Amino acid sequence: MVERYRTILAAEAAELKKRLPEGKLADMFEQCYLNTIDTTVKELEDGSLFVITGDIEAMWLRDSAAQVHHYLPAAARYEEIYDLIRRVLQKQVCYINKDPYANAFNAAANGRHYAPDRSGQTDWTWERKYEVDSLCFPISLAFELWKTTGRTEHLDHALKSACETVTEQWAAEQNHEEESPYRFERETDKETETLSRSGLGSPAAYTGMTWSGFRPSDDACTYGYLIPSNMYAAVALKQMSEMAESVWQDRGLADRAAILGGEIREGIERYGITDHGKYGRVYVYEADGLGNTLLMDDAGIPGLLSMPYFGYCDASDPVYQNTRRLVLSSDNPYFYEGTRLTGIGSPHTKPGHVWPMSLIIQALTSDDDAEIERLVRMLVENDAGTGYIHESIHKDDERIYTRPWFAWVNSLFSEMLMKKIMR
Repeated sequence: MVERYRTILAAEAAELKKRLPEGKLADMFEQCYLNTIDTTVKELEDGSLFVITGDIEAMWLRDSAAQVHHYLPAAARYEEIYDLIRRVLQKQVCYINKDPYANAFNAAANGRHYAPDRSGQTDWTWERKYEVDSLCFPISLAFELWKTTGRTEHLDHALKSACETVTEQWAAEQNHEEESPYRFERETDKETETLSRSGLGSPAAYTGMTWSGFRPSDDACTYGYLIPSNMYAAVALKQMSEMAESVWQDRGLADRAAILGGEIREGIERYGITDHGKYGRVYVYEADGLGNTLLMDDAGIPGLLSMPYFGYCDASDPVYQNTRRLVLSSDNPYFYEGTRLTGIGSPHTKPGHVWPMSLIIQALTSDDDAEIERLVRMLVENDAGTGYIHESIHKDDERIYTRPWFAWVNSLFSEMLMKKIMR
């Protein structure tokens, strides 16, 4: 069946490609559009679909959802592509119902792990770093598949059960200190690979937000309330509430999700904003409810730059615009300006490395044609001759890059071209 999916998507890519000028950009679009289906989707013996990230033989909830997100328009026209995304969701839901604290999973209970840790990992878990955004992505994908196609077959009992589990977990993690069963410790010399206080993480007070141990980059949070992930959680809970009311006709779940989402949003607006002397009111990246905040942005999604992309606010929102100016400046410690690339990087990679993902998100959240054109040109001219987009690239040398096979960013590049260039 995967080959049938590929045949349809190849035809779709060929048609979309015609809407771009002939040349490298069009060729890169086609190659990147097909990267997920060409290289990462595997049909297992039990008939389920397993989606690897690329160069890592594991399925991340976040990445696998993002890797098929650009196929949503095709799902509205082709039964087979709806089936592709539905089956990816089924696998994600299966994993969430096994362990909602895990971020990445194995194809079978084979005991493979990124590294051993003390977290309660099972033979199914490749890694058990708790990341709030990992649960947001499948929920939003399910919602968007419904809204794009009008179909509800994928909104089944297993997904509803997963949504109930997520709601309970996020509510418990509002009181991480008292109610959380989660601990994570790993023998490592990297602070970003383990949590302090015997795996509990740095202290946090109640804010209404929900706690996260790790960021989308898989790096440990400095402070437990990761603002962009809480923003995405508020969005996902609103989507969950609508699915519960309209499809499952479960007023109880709809109300719980709506109330929890409101509490998280209130916490963000109270504890996640600071007055900056240069930029005015801006969102911080992390907070702990005890007065500590972290002012920065990471290239990973969700990040502060990507707020409008995942639906927390409109791009014209004044606080977002202030925050955007800050994170796209040298006042963000992970913003790098070079001779080849200028944009946001991450503490996950070496200093001086810009993440193309941040450039793509910058374009997706802009209505400035000149800015979008500049960013697209930067991406196309810094592929090191591969025709693909990479995780990070040195700001002064396109030949120095990480992860040559990183499917998510190829999908995101395709999505950006479809939304911003093929208009």
